[in-house]
Amino acid sequence: MLRLFLCRPTTWRTGFRVARPQPLHTTAIRYNSIAVTETPRGAEQETREIIALDRLLRIVRARSNPDVRTIMPIRTPGLYAEHLSHVIDGAGVSHSQSQISQASADTAPPSARAMHDSYSEVMLPLRSNATLFEQFINANGGIRTGKLMEQLDALAGSIAYKHILGSDVHSLGSIEDRGLYVVTAAVDRIDMLKPVSTSQSVADLRLSGNVIYTGRSSMEIAVKMEALYSDDSEPLTLMIGRFSMVCRDAATHSSRAVGALELSTDDERQLFAYGEGHQKRKKAQSLTSLDRVPPSSEEASVLHSFFLANGKAVRKLEPTDATERVTMKSTRLQNCFMMFPQERNVHGKVFGGHLMRLAYELGFTNSSLFARGPVRFLSLDEISFKRPVNIGSIVRLSSVIAHTTRNERFPLVIHVKVQADVIDVSNGSEQTTNDFRFTWAVDHEATGSQEITEPQRIVVPRTYEEAMLWLEARRDLAVGDEIRGLRQTAAQ
Repeated sequence: MLRLFLCRPTTWRTGFRVARPQPLHTTAIRYNSIAVTETPRGAEQETREIIALDRLLRIVRARSNPDVRTIMPIRTPGLYAEHLSHVIDGAGVSHSQSQISQASADTAPPSARAMHDSYSEVMLPLRSNATLFEQFINANGGIRTGKLMEQLDALAGSIAYKHILGSDVHSLGSIEDRGLYVVTAAVDRIDMLKPVSTSQSVADLRLSGNVIYTGRSSMEIAVKMEALYSDDSEPLTLMIGRFSMVCRDAATHSSRAVGALELSTDDERQLFAYGEGHQKRKKAQSLTSLDRVPPSSEEASVLHSFFLANGKAVRKLEPTDATERVTMKSTRLQNCFMMFPQERNVHGKVFGGHLMRLAYELGFTNSSLFARGPVRFLSLDEISFKRPVNIGSIVRLSSVIAHTTRNERFPLVIHVKVQADVIDVSNGSEQTTNDFRFTWAVDHEATGSQEITEPQRIVVPRTYEEAMLWLEARRDLAVGDEIRGLRQTAAQ
């Protein structure tokens, strides 16, 4: 959150404990000669890329080798008992570190790869396999989206390893042998283009993706999920997302170089350009984060007007119109979990997809409670992975309704932030490991329910920290709403 020393506190007439932001500068920030505006998310650019990614990823799949498409090297972690033996046995640890250092020193320069070399896919025959469907079914007969996120994270990891090690690597072996490992740095965005399922219609699913951009040690991976209703029907794209993965040296844990992408067609060069442009936009957007700079003058005006319109009703806890105002603090919902060995990845840390599922399900629960009914998942706006989570840790997940709005399509759109913190049981201190941002909506058309004539519920911040969270969420919702609107227009 924005530090208080970035502004001069004042008291608004509404009585809220919120500071009026005072801009530190009025100069436009530029990155690579691109002006950064008040909400520099580029929804129109994002929409064009989503539509193009769907087409271009199909082309990459057609060029890939069918014999290696389903190889998933990340899915074979060793026995946890063997891992413990290295930790407990001091000699074992020393020998292990020696092996890691030698493997790091002996590794040849990374090889360049074609995009289709990293192409991977996972088939989930949910419609045709009742036993598998039982593992994914939700209470309404549909599919648990959180479980699908676990699959997507595992898929992204496999794609990254196939780019580094080769498309025919069936097993990663140990870190000692490889001298490197891959971590998820961020999930930049996942857009749900269509509902995954309804209680009346469940399809077989294909999850797929490949590396579309590489930096020195980073890889951007595009993934998508398709519905397969029959062998002769065209796959229907349901979801498209982007993962940022980073390669680390096993001995030093510093960044480690990955192979470049060999671009042999115009389609591949276009995919690479999308990834490169996205990285530049991420850096530009970070310059206007409310963790670093004050809100823009337009945002300050919006926030002030919002409090003038809603402050009296919240302060007196009585409605002045048909709108029900809910304080942000009252929407907080938490869960605590013990991290068990069954949820580990190949590196002996907690599998990132497991945290994604837990955060998604807590966010879904919170949004459902706020909406007082069923909600539809629209997008994962961002996930940041700050540090790994050890097996045996106690993790506290905290969620809050950060912003609410409505539009012509949805009577209520809800933005939820979820924060994961590891608790040190010896002293009670906490360290943040992940930040998650999700968007859900009330969709009477999709659920088949009747519209409820209850007061419109909105969330209202009461403190400066909450106000900054409200503005950040407003930025995310504005981009998501524009993306969905542009996508709907393009489909017509």
